[in-house]
Amino acid sequence: MNEKVIVFGATRGMGRALARAYAARGASLYLLGRNEAELARSAADLVARGARDCGYVRCDLEDARDFAPALDAAFSALGQVDVVAVTAGLFATQEELEKDRSLAVRVLQADFTQTVLFCEEVKDRLLGQRRGALVVFSSVAGERGRKPVVLYGAAKAGLSRYLEGLDHRHRADGLLVVAVKPGFVRTSMTEGLEPPPFAGEPDEVARDVVRAVERGLPEVYSPWPWRYVMGVIRALPRAVMRRVKF
Repeated sequence: MNEKVIVFGATRGMGRALARAYAARGASLYLLGRNEAELARSAADLVARGARDCGYVRCDLEDARDFAPALDAAFSALGQVDVVAVTAGLFATQEELEKDRSLAVRVLQADFTQTVLFCEEVKDRLLGQRRGALVVFSSVAGERGRKPVVLYGAAKAGLSRYLEGLDHRHRADGLLVVAVKPGFVRTSMTEGLEPPPFAGEPDEVARDVVRAVERGLPEVYSPWPWRYVMGVIRALPRAVMRRVKF
């Protein structure tokens, strides 16, 4: 089967690992991102790794005017699309966001509003096919209000609820929505941060995501221990959460 996959944010981190996982399966790929030089290098790398073909077009998550033209180009090139994966996003520490209000605005808008608007464009196209998977990277940071990720976690919480609602609304129409909730993963985004137990690698997350799509799962935690870690965190009383650093 020639899988046809669009990846938004495939030039680094978990997006790159996911694109490589699909390339190894011989998929036809189309990449979206804001740096055309990096997109071109990633496309060549993916073809070398087994992708049947790989196109790309510039698309900036922070500019919603890019969304429709970029998706039109991708769907036109691929035809029927099996998977659209959204891994693009912004991250900054709580301390950075508190010191720089303009950065806080960018992160909140990109990780919630802009991502939702992009997903709405994807949703319309996949529903038009009456089939396809929308795979979106949220985070365990959105599972519970926590001291280290107040603002970033709020954006991811909103995104996770949106994805859950989209699954409820459109699963019967042929749209598979997969909310990916990584724990701490060693990428350039987390460079310089102290890794907790169960820190994962991008390739591990990519394998879990591909498996979740194959099984039709609406939610995947990766690495897998985070499902149980966050189950405990969600159960802790507020009085305890106020005292712990996690």
